[in-house]
Amino acid sequence: MICPGKRPRHLRLLMDRPAPGPPAPGTVKETVATLSVRCYTRIVIEQSRSPAARFPAAGFSLLELFLVVVIIFILFTLYLSSSSKSYQEQKLTECQGHLQNIYAGLRTFAQDNNGALPAVPGAQTSEAPLSLLVPKYTTGSEFFICPGSKDKPLPDAQPFADRKISYAYYMGGTLPEGSVAALVSDAQVDAGPKKAGDIVFSPGGKKPGNNHNKFGGNFLFGDGDVQYTPARLIFSLPQATNVILLNPKP
Repeated sequence: MICPGKRPRHLRLLMDRPAPGPPAPGTVKETVATLSVRCYTRIVIEQSRSPAARFPAAGFSLLELFLVVVIIFILFTLYLSSSSKSYQEQKLTECQGHLQNIYAGLRTFAQDNNGALPAVPGAQTSEAPLSLLVPKYTTGSEFFICPGSKDKPLPDAQPFADRKISYAYYMGGTLPEGSVAALVSDAQVDAGPKKAGDIVFSPGGKKPGNNHNKFGGNFLFGDGDVQYTPARLIFSLPQATNVILLNPKP
């Protein structure tokens, strides 16, 4: 029996000899079974010397898989955290919807009050005047909490003058004359007048004016339009006379 492939030298010499005579006393005759064992041994040895057998199989250990999962979780958490730009971009869009719902309440209020918008004499913050909209002109108290902020939810359909909301309010105007004037905005850095180029929202993500961290905020105007601006105001703010800006409670 001949193994496939190249034969060892001693087998080649053995096979090239003339057929031997009877075995000498005390010797063992080589049989087909012996050659089969040699063939099997040679195949096993050659396989064990192959490159694939000299190196361990490629793969991940449990520790490596665990580390990959942890890294993915951290990146996912950072992506969705309130301080991330992608998160706040989504919340800015939701905030625009809240301001448009507030506008619907303001418009209905003005229709019932000869064009006048909510006002409370001596009010120091925006909660008191805007609370006049609830529950007669809107039952959705959630619209007064910016989705990008960390302010606590309000009880549904209940006035909130003694609570905290997220939005600043320009009190004292009327809807017809304020059609191009600002009505409501995200909480601002202060209650002073602003012009294009001024800082209007937190530039560093810290209070005040940080509804959307350091990524700017929204303005609602008298025509119902909502516009976004970064921390530094990019448009002018026409303002009617006798109108004052009220920030929400700190």
